[in-house]
Amino acid sequence: MSDAKFIDYYELLQLSPNADSETIERVFRHLAKKFHPDHTEFPDTDRFSQVVEAHRTLADPATRAGYDAKYQHYWNRKWGIASEASRQSAFGDDRLARERLLSLLYVQRRRDMSAPGLGDLEIARLLSSPAELLEFHIWYLKAKGWVERLDSGLFAITAAGVDQVERGRLRLAPDHLLEAAHHAGSDQGEKESVLQRIEVDGDGEAPPSP
Repeated sequence: MSDAKFIDYYELLQLSPNADSETIERVFRHLAKKFHPDHTEFPDTDRFSQVVEAHRTLADPATRAGYDAKYQHYWNRKWGIASEASRQSAFGDDRLARERLLSLLYVQRRRDMSAPGLGDLEIARLLSSPAELLEFHIWYLKAKGWVERLDSGLFAITAAGVDQVERGRLRLAPDHLLEAAHHAGSDQGEKESVLQRIEVDGDGEAPPSP
């Protein structure tokens, strides 16, 4: 169950997760009466249905135990989000990851205009990034107009993205290896990977040695 679909029945019933069965029954009767569709002062059909479902789930020990496991998982995720949001380094790391991603796509298009795109799995592997985090970065870059999805389903840098790379003079780490160049062998019918050391400079040339 995704967080978007999860309903906190304890919050809905204004109960503690440690509430006993007697308390659950007492609160349910109060809220059911308050939100019943026939109630003339505060009728709320949707809320009434949720209250009934919450009571059905929490009143039975077996269904409550199953719900409590989901409840704990839900709040573990929420507390994890709060913990990550409090870490200043998390946001700086994201910015650098997006710079590296944009630089990868810059190099790919610059080296091979006939095949300018990279796939989700390729990008995730090259950046050592979890798929869900990569999705966030791509969403951001697409929203800025710096990345586009090609008809092939691959991602490629746009002209605006090229301008952004060259304005910021973004670089890949000197020791980063880009797995590029997919050549299909006519007889073998399989791809070969060529690892090349890349450093991107604003003008496309490697900086002079000191």
